[in-house]
Amino acid sequence: MHSKLTIRLFCTVEAVALAASLGVSAWLSDATEWEPLPLVILLFALSLGGRKIWFVTIRGQHLAPGLVAQVLAMTVLGPAPAVAMSVLVAILICVGRELSPSAWLNNIAAFAIFPLIGGVLTQLVIGDVHDKANDLAQGPVFVLVVFGVFMIANAINFLVIALDNQFLGNQPFLAQVRETFTPMLPGQTAAAALTGLLAVAYTNLGLPVVFASILVVAIFQYLLVALLRSEDRADQLEARTVHLASLQLGVLTTLVETLALRDRMTARHAAAVARYARALAKEIGVSEEEQDLVHTAGLLHDIGKFALPDRILKAEILSDEDWAVIRRHPQDGATLVGRLDGYGPVAEAILYHHERVDGGGYPAGLIGNEIPLASRIVAVCSTYDTLTARETYRTPMTPQDAMAELRRAAGRQLDTDLVESFIKMLENEGSLTFVHGDDADFEAELAFERRARQIAAPATR
Repeated sequence: MHSKLTIRLFCTVEAVALAASLGVSAWLSDATEWEPLPLVILLFALSLGGRKIWFVTIRGQHLAPGLVAQVLAMTVLGPAPAVAMSVLVAILICVGRELSPSAWLNNIAAFAIFPLIGGVLTQLVIGDVHDKANDLAQGPVFVLVVFGVFMIANAINFLVIALDNQFLGNQPFLAQVRETFTPMLPGQTAAAALTGLLAVAYTNLGLPVVFASILVVAIFQYLLVALLRSEDRADQLEARTVHLASLQLGVLTTLVETLALRDRMTARHAAAVARYARALAKEIGVSEEEQDLVHTAGLLHDIGKFALPDRILKAEILSDEDWAVIRRHPQDGATLVGRLDGYGPVAEAILYHHERVDGGGYPAGLIGNEIPLASRIVAVCSTYDTLTARETYRTPMTPQDAMAELRRAAGRQLDTDLVESFIKMLENEGSLTFVHGDDADFEAELAFERRARQIAAPATR
């Protein structure tokens, strides 16, 4: 038991921290942070809706999944709107609940402190996110910053509440970390990745993409609630694996589909490469698991292009500087995909799919079999689809001419054995009928990917 003096001192510290947070956010407030007004209203509604979904976790602690909207407010608006929104939400969710004055103070203080810190950190690192000339706010750096802000905000929120539970509720701090904070990390990591993608989608595409993402956020909230309410540990672990796999795939494919709004050939190309890659993997006799891996890598291999500015995606003539930016897309894609649980091998395949077997590729200059098999498969399939696709900047080749071009690139750009296996596969299937470049259906490949993930997920227990 803590003494009354210690409890009183802790409450005083909380009150001072609350007053300081409100004062600093008011001092930092700028009229431009409250624009556009529809975004402010939307984030407030999402935050309130998420925070209204309260559920009890271990040791009677309460958790609410509205942090996605809170962090979006910190990063795409600013500290003042984020603090004001959070404090108002805290007050609204406390109304009607039988809470002690100290519990009111703790909730409101927590909801004032972490939005201020997150908003200030974002402005220090990124600057004005609404400045169209600010490339940091439109690329992978912003995704990583938002991801980091989410995790920091989540930790601060937990810290403030856990300290209150320790001083006023006699709940050991380390026990709370072990029993509440740690089990939540996989779900919160996925939510942080989702938030980062939504933030950069907003800076690139504007408000409509945030409205379109409401369903994604709602699904995530439902899955997180279902996960943490599981009573049986084995069932909980299996549910977490399946749910997080589905959520993470949803995050990534939402990003690919969003990219397709900017570059219409991307989704079609991704679907074609995914089909070719799986068929080629089957042709050379690798395992079902490896076939699923290359299918996923094919579907997501160009996801790093989401970070490219519109001027590069739409340009007919590119400068050396533009090419340097484009050459970063395998690394950017691998960074995004690799942060999600279970996608490490996919991230590796994406990272090296522009390597050449003669060592002249990028980003690492790998040679021959140093390049992962999945990367070499994707490279062959991506090259063939690019040569035969009708919507590229060049006149499409016939399948026969494209096969001849693959053979010319074999041993220099592409793996010779894989090229011969790919051509054999096309000839066996019928070179004119096995043209997925024309009829590839992104939604069909996505449905296949979901089924594969759902089948594979329980086996990872």
